[in-house]
Amino acid sequence: MKTDVMGVGFHNVTMDEAIDHAEQLIAKRAGAYCVTPNAEIVWEAMHDEAFRDIVNGASLVLPDGAGVVLGAKILGRPLKGKVAGIDFADRLAAHLATTGGSLYLLGSKPGIAETAAENLQKKHPGLKIVGTADGYFKDEAPVVEKIQMANPDVLFVCLGAPKQEKFMAKYAPRLSVGLMIGLGGSLDGFAGAVKRAPKWMIRCNLEWFYRLLKEPRRLGRMIRLPKFVLACKKQHRREMREAKGNG
Repeated sequence: MKTDVMGVGFHNVTMDEAIDHAEQLIAKRAGAYCVTPNAEIVWEAMHDEAFRDIVNGASLVLPDGAGVVLGAKILGRPLKGKVAGIDFADRLAAHLATTGGSLYLLGSKPGIAETAAENLQKKHPGLKIVGTADGYFKDEAPVVEKIQMANPDVLFVCLGAPKQEKFMAKYAPRLSVGLMIGLGGSLDGFAGAVKRAPKWMIRCNLEWFYRLLKEPRRLGRMIRLPKFVLACKKQHRREMREAKGNG
């Protein structure tokens, strides 16, 4: 059962429940993919039907951001909480390290995936990383072939939205991986190239503000957050009026 937030159906799960769901998908090895939309991505999906279909076609849709959680609350159908993509990925890496599962890292600038792999293996001894590739490719075929040959249980796809979602949807029928996960800039975080907000800011749902302070050029994208919140309020008022009219 999914929770509709402005046309995007989210799985209403805790972090532990998300990991359990991921484990089941990995075991099937049917090329499933997971998306982690924040408010910006939902806003994009609201205005792009084809992209929205791709997001909703995922086997696991996780709310990566306080904005989505706030939007769901405004709409009167609250989610259990935020499931941040990078934290979900880290937890899944820990799971793979204990079960002997394998991981492939795709995305970011040259050299980042390799550094991320080293750091993840230091943090999670026993983690088996079977390949890496940067996101600066023009021809997808050689990259897909390398992934297929590596045959990973899990593939982190860090190409940024909507490129990563389109990539996963396109190759889901062809790649026999257990689970592909769209994770935006998470490899930069794992590599230490980009620092996350202090824990107190994360707890207070201010990670977006920290990123804006560090990268002012993100302001244009951040404008989508208040637009998204306003759209949720308008949608809620519309639904309330319709409910009264039908009552």
